[in-house]
Amino acid sequence: MADLVLSNVRKSYDGKAVLHGVDLAIPDGHFVVIVGPSGCGKSTLLRMIAGLEDITAGSIAIGGTVMNDIEPADRGCAMVFQNYALYPHMSVRQNIAYPLRLAGLPVAERNARVEHAAKILNLTDYLDRRPAQLSGGQRQRVAMGRAIVREPEVFLFDEPLSNLDALLRVQMRIEIKRLHKRLKATSIFVTHDQVEAMTLADTLIVMNGGRVEQIGSPSEIYGRPASAFVAGFMGAPAMNLLPATVGTGGEILLDIAADRVALCRTALAEGTLVTVGIRPENLVLSSTPGLGLPATVELVEELGGSRVAYCSLLGHEVSIVLPAGDEPLDGRTVWLTLPVPSLHLFDRMSGARIETERAPLAGVNTTRSASVPA
Repeated sequence: MADLVLSNVRKSYDGKAVLHGVDLAIPDGHFVVIVGPSGCGKSTLLRMIAGLEDITAGSIAIGGTVMNDIEPADRGCAMVFQNYALYPHMSVRQNIAYPLRLAGLPVAERNARVEHAAKILNLTDYLDRRPAQLSGGQRQRVAMGRAIVREPEVFLFDEPLSNLDALLRVQMRIEIKRLHKRLKATSIFVTHDQVEAMTLADTLIVMNGGRVEQIGSPSEIYGRPASAFVAGFMGAPAMNLLPATVGTGGEILLDIAADRVALCRTALAEGTLVTVGIRPENLVLSSTPGLGLPATVELVEELGGSRVAYCSLLGHEVSIVLPAGDEPLDGRTVWLTLPVPSLHLFDRMSGARIETERAPLAGVNTTRSASVPA
């Protein structure tokens, strides 16, 4: 196994930059997930690590060896693609063994590796079947088996679950996590699905527009997003983001109301334009009419154990996570407060996180009520 180091890696197509200097250091044995919206450069970065794309500038090192001029087959990487790329005329056994046959390994060693991979992936009973006789999840496991038998230093996963239905995606997430615990190989998993990212990663890398926005554990990125983009992208439902301005005494004044409602006091300069963020589960639904900001419920999603209410708060959409219940909420006016300890502040121009002390103002309610206003 090996660590992976990217130093100022850049990529351009016809003079147009798509990756703007990526620096990463991934320790041996870690499971790293790269997440971001479509077109952010995450798959391009993965293909550059594999050697399937040339790099424009910078360096990629695996196990201390710079791989810039090394052929893909010699980099010690195995890649699992979004489409299974299985040979339909071959059996499962033959598909898994194919890269070993190309490498010229003896038949006995090929068979031993195939049997070992099949046991890990619960494919032993399917080795003589063709891909057409398998489910989507089984086909993806075959593709993973083909990577395992190569005994690579680095596993690369390029959105491997995108073609599966919702239930299979959950099952395969568990399979991949178990596989990593068994093999303890350095793994890089690319996805645009933030739920996949949060559940799989030891370390999470959030990309946007060809740049790394934040690197950290899932809990760090969820709890302390480095930018308004990360705050809005990571989380389901997404963090509520509202425009605000700093008043004369350092008060954070929401710009959504004529009287510019004050939330808390800070040491920021008067006139600073900020974005206030709060997670839907941290908003407080008050049981007392008039206590908080009035919002109209426009839509409720029932999730079984909880529900999400989407509200119009003086022209801005906000969402709030509520306990499960039968009370009808559509079209009703509710009263919301924003607890000061749960607030996140971002510079409205750059989007960067602002770290500053926040002092509560008199009259701000900071306790959640599970009840629904009458």
